[in-house]
Amino acid sequence: MTDEEDAPSVALGAGREFDAIRSMLRVWGPRAHGIGDDAAVIDVPAGDRLVASTDASVEGVHFRRDWLAPREIGARAAAAALSDLAAMAAAPLGMLLALGVSPGWRDELDELARGVGEAAERAGCPILGGNVSAAAELSLTLTALGSTPRPLGRNGLRAGDVLYVTGALGGPGAALGALRAGGTPRALHRARFAAPAPRIAEARWLADAGARAGIDVSDGVVADAGHLAAASGVHIVLEPAALPCIEGATPELAATSGEEYELLVGFSSRALPDVRAFERRFGIALTAVGRASEGSGVVVERDGARVDPLPGHDHLS
Repeated sequence: MTDEEDAPSVALGAGREFDAIRSMLRVWGPRAHGIGDDAAVIDVPAGDRLVASTDASVEGVHFRRDWLAPREIGARAAAAALSDLAAMAAAPLGMLLALGVSPGWRDELDELARGVGEAAERAGCPILGGNVSAAAELSLTLTALGSTPRPLGRNGLRAGDVLYVTGALGGPGAALGALRAGGTPRALHRARFAAPAPRIAEARWLADAGARAGIDVSDGVVADAGHLAAASGVHIVLEPAALPCIEGATPELAATSGEEYELLVGFSSRALPDVRAFERRFGIALTAVGRASEGSGVVVERDGARVDPLPGHDHLS
């Protein structure tokens, strides 16, 4: 990774745009560097491959102002982008932020930046640049850059593989349900919705342990299993009763709750991970929830009987 001494920030010109950037840089401090040129320069470790992902968070689509504080909105947007690196078992190298700022949000830029900076610091991922522009509504588009010698893709599952999920599911779905109904979510559920944790270190452990395919659970575990099945050309059977549920969530909610940012990974049945070692290391569960076989698509089984797969999140629905 390029360090601060190798990539000092460049002096910025005059104007409101650069005043806003200077203000965010003061918030970020050493968490941002190399900002001011037209593009960021990044060193990739020898033998690694560059992994890049872009994730957008748009007001009225991904969040509402009355549901989340500006600091939470910034942190949550950064976590979503960083989770895509986790899905590929990549180590973070840097992050770029493109902000579309509506007039009503201009006084909140420092708090938005503070949230992004805190998520970046937790992940060890410096902020390397981006863009600021006027917009009709607030949007944060984060590009996360990482590297790994062996990216963990969606297309590595084989018939006979066993699928595992990290953590406990259902919190974001439960919080969203309460908010949409005009209620107050339980603190545990709101924390999972407002402050998700990208599983970067966990993903690298799982990849080193032999994981053959992976995805982060952003659309719901059933929907994301469908993405794995399509990419790998296999059939996946999931058992909702096996899903690890957060306190107060049903298996049905755990199956469909999106924006979890847990990991769904596949292992050969001949080389299964050491679940206890994982749980000791990270303090969260690693649970077998399904299996792959010949064929295509996803089937959900309940008490041995097949039921229609539950819907997941669709970004254009």
